[in-house]
Amino acid sequence: MVQTKKIILILFILLSCLSAMAQVQFPTIDVQHYNFAISLNDKNDTIKGVATVKIKFLNEISSFGLNLVKRNSKGKGMLVSSIKENNKNVPFVQDSDVVIINTVAKNNSIHSYTITYKGIPADGLIISTNKFGHRTFFGDNWPNRAHNWLPCADYPADKATVDFMITAPVHYQVVANGSKTEETNLPDNLKLTHWKETAQIPTKVMIIGVADFAVDHTGDVNKIPVYTYVFAENKNEGFKSYAVAKEILPFYIKNVGPYAYEKLANVQSKTIFGGMENAGAIFYFENSVTSKGIEELMAHEIAHQWFGDAASEKSFAHLWLSEGFATYMTNLYLENKYGADTLKKRLNADRITVFRFEKKRLTPVVDTAVKGNYMQLLNANSYQKGGWILHMLRRRLGDDTFWKGIRNYYAKYDGSNANTDDLREVMEKTSGQDLKQFFNQWLYTPGHPQLKVSWKYNADGKVVELNIDQQQNVLYELPLQVSIDSKLFTINIKDKNTVVQLPVTGKPTGIKIDPEVNLLAGFEINPL
Repeated sequence: MVQTKKIILILFILLSCLSAMAQVQFPTIDVQHYNFAISLNDKNDTIKGVATVKIKFLNEISSFGLNLVKRNSKGKGMLVSSIKENNKNVPFVQDSDVVIINTVAKNNSIHSYTITYKGIPADGLIISTNKFGHRTFFGDNWPNRAHNWLPCADYPADKATVDFMITAPVHYQVVANGSKTEETNLPDNLKLTHWKETAQIPTKVMIIGVADFAVDHTGDVNKIPVYTYVFAENKNEGFKSYAVAKEILPFYIKNVGPYAYEKLANVQSKTIFGGMENAGAIFYFENSVTSKGIEELMAHEIAHQWFGDAASEKSFAHLWLSEGFATYMTNLYLENKYGADTLKKRLNADRITVFRFEKKRLTPVVDTAVKGNYMQLLNANSYQKGGWILHMLRRRLGDDTFWKGIRNYYAKYDGSNANTDDLREVMEKTSGQDLKQFFNQWLYTPGHPQLKVSWKYNADGKVVELNIDQQQNVLYELPLQVSIDSKLFTINIKDKNTVVQLPVTGKPTGIKIDPEVNLLAGFEINPL
């Protein structure tokens, strides 16, 4: 996802008012499918839900849980009225954010439970008005906010297929994950819209969007229909600006692998994020339709359809596998379209952002210290530093091997989950290289290398003598590129101090460190 400056303030408010804490996880269950039948209305914010959850049990159990926020003293939250299996009541206890279902199931058995509930969502489903004053409903589940309105296993390691059957006033258009299989007018000016997602996805990207949309079928890419959903008042500019999705989608299909979902819908929305990568139905902030950065934003969110949605992180500690990938894939798309200088400019800006963040919070990219409040992981480590690490990996392996490794990684984990070591093992197998040191120093070690480079010209030997000191406490192994009068040299560094002599034809007129912008490091250069 992408945040805007205004969104950052909102996030701080959310973090102080809400609790996006780690929910209880349920190792004994594997959800196979959700069917969410939800009724919405224009009179109030109460939703009525009937959720049928199909579960495979991984152990013999006498009870199990699902995440769901209970109605609180302020009247926000969901109240469960019944749980049934095969039309028979099942006893349950509803805690503050978990429903404990008391039933017996055997190892490897599959059962379906129907949960009837209603309430006003405390979060997760944003019921509001858009900038034109019209009522809207938008799912906004990242990172673990789905259980504010959906009974579910609300963590990325549990992926399932999903159906949304939405009953709402007839004037609304409804979009959700998957393909639309039904749209039927009902009595009392209501309409039933059924969306069916057949790919396994995590709850963080299961959503609905309900508004007075204008809808455009932008076209097809490899038989994948591409749609635009925008507020009716923004129809003209929205249809035009969102159409760039048709240029972005083929780049990722060609370089990464097949698109995982039935369609791609790009949706103007009202949520807390600048962009949110919901599977097959991406949400963008209200003013995105006139934003100059819409192509960059869409490239980022569409990249997530592969990285974060189809191939998901096993836990939020490995969020860079989602956000770092989306950041760098955006850079690669823009490099492909606008040239290498665009990539260098973006990497330079990202490097500054990473160093600025480290002054505030020094932590490794794989941040296992965060046990809750996952919003704090939406930082420069997960985004810009993650992207930089992929760039350095690309330079180390070469373009052909890098892309082959990325395709192999995606092919292996499409529809499932991976962690950082899973990526490393795929890239090692693809390249034939041992990448443990590379991954350890860049992903599990906080900070970055700071290099002090001193040089002098030796006229007798016609060489430039370089003295390179690693200033930080933890030593890195890295390739440092140096340009002397446009001639490029690569120096492999692993010690505290490295001294090299580089042949030249005469006294240098210019020396540049990391001229191609290929190293995430700080530099100080001084002539002796």
